Parts: sequence; structure tokens; C-alpha cells
Amino acid sequence: MQRQTSLFVLAPDTSNEAIAAAAEAAQAQDAYLACLLLDSLPARPYFVYSATGFGAAAMPADWVDHLRDARQAAETRAAEVNDLLTRNICSGDVHYAVCAGADIRQLCAQRAKTCDFAQFADDLRTRDDVFRDALHGLLFQSPVPVIVNGSPFASFSRVFLAWDSSLAASRAAHAALPYLRHADEVVIGCFETSTSDQRGDEDPGTDAAAWLSHQGCKVTVSQFPGGGQDVGHGIQQRAREAGAGLVVMGAYGHSRLREAVFGGTTRTMIEQTDLPVLFAH
Repeated sequence: MQRQTSLFVLAPDTSNEAIAAAAEAAQAQDAYLACLLLDSLPARPYFVYSATGFGAAAMPADWVDHLRDARQAAETRAAEVNDLLTRNICSGDVHYAVCAGADIRQLCAQRAKTCDFAQFADDLRTRDDVFRDALHGLLFQSPVPVIVNGSPFASFSRVFLAWDSSLAASRAAHAALPYLRHADEVVIGCFETSTSDQRGDEDPGTDAAAWLSHQGCKVTVSQFPGGGQDVGHGIQQRAREAGAGLVVMGAYGHSRLREAVFGGTTRTMIEQTDLPVLFAH
């Protein structure tokens, strides 16, 4: 019997309703829900500077107390989440951590190594530092696809595959095969850009369409002119026009630094909250 494992990243203040919904969805698919509850560290110690130009760390007197309280609160909340899983007859476990930055990225990546995909509690976005570190750890340091704004256990009758022949897009398509095979239609959207890496001897997307057809998918290829429009907004517009319930796309096809500084398709699609998106890097 095949059972999938989903990594569910949440915060201490994620509502019981959201946790119960994730547990019910996993239980309905006889899946295992690996919960990772994350909280950020209390405000870090700061530096003071003297007239000599040498700085010294100024440790707030109650910082250690705040850290201990945060860890105790996370432990208590993790026990409550475990009780919610039990009440919903959902197989799973709950790990928790109070940390920041590289530690969050490493924890998410390590836990995801034995999962099939990862998802986020919607309200984790309110903790922007935790959300972005967790997302980047999963995309860059783990082997699993990441779904935002939706449940990995949902069924989608129409899926929009944003295709640019890149390695990231190909990995996303491979990771999304279970959804693509069960969809009534897969729309492959190709967007013209100045940096498009397309094969010159055939129309964009036809190679992906042939491969997915061999997988039993009903495929439609749509090519969209750039027209100066941001590709991320173009994907959202065309996916809605196609009636797609899920967007599949590669993440960070350009350098992460370039996208962080200037923005980019990945950043646009991460920041939107309306369409479920499956990312792979």
C-alpha cells in the first residue's frame, strides 16, 4: 500500500480550524502529516558603540527569559497540535523549533528529505521571515515540490503548466505528474520573453505536450506574446482565463539574487495568495 507523506509547516498561532482541515484532508487520502511548528527567535541582542569606535554586545536582561517562554509556548502548542491530529484520526507527528534564518532553512530541508511534498499553513505568511526562510530551505535544499495557497491532497480538473523549457520547469512538471495525470486538461502556457530558452526548430511547448500525452494527459498548448507584461502577472491572468485550479512552475529560473533585488516571476507568484501553485527548483 502506497502512502504519501506531506510536510505541513505552521506557526504557533495557526488556528485549530486550519490544522484540522489539513488533518482531515490527509486522513481522507490515508496520508501521513509531518507537522513542523516554527517560531522565530525573540529580538536579537544589539550592539552599542563607544567613542573609541569599538562596539560591544548589549544583551537585554530578559532575552533569555523570552527565549525560554517562546520555547515553552511552542512545546505546549505542539502537544495541542498532536491532540488535534489524534482527534481527526490522522497519522502524523509534530516537531517544533524556535530559531531563525539558516536554522529554519536547514530544519525544513532535513525534514522534507523523507516527505513527498511540502505545504504551508496559510497564516504562516504573517510571519514573513519564517515563511521565506522555510520556503527557500525547501526549494533550494530539499528534493520535494512545494505547494502554496492550497492543499496537496486536492484534485484539480484543470492544471496550468508554465513552461519555458528550463530545468526548473521540467522538474516542476515531473513533480506534478500525479496532478497532471488526473486532470481533465493540462494547459501548457509558454510566454515570450527576451531571455526565453526555446528550441528554434519547433514551437515552444510541443516537446512537453508530446511527453505529457504519452503520460495519458489531455494537453492544450497556448503561446502568449510578452508585450512587456510581467510574466508572473501573465501566468495569473492566463491561468484564470483557462479555469485552472493549480499552477505548476519552476522556481528561480534566474539567479536568486537577481530576483530578490529586481523581483521576478517566482517572487510575483509567491506573493499572490489567490491561486494554488506547485513550485520546484
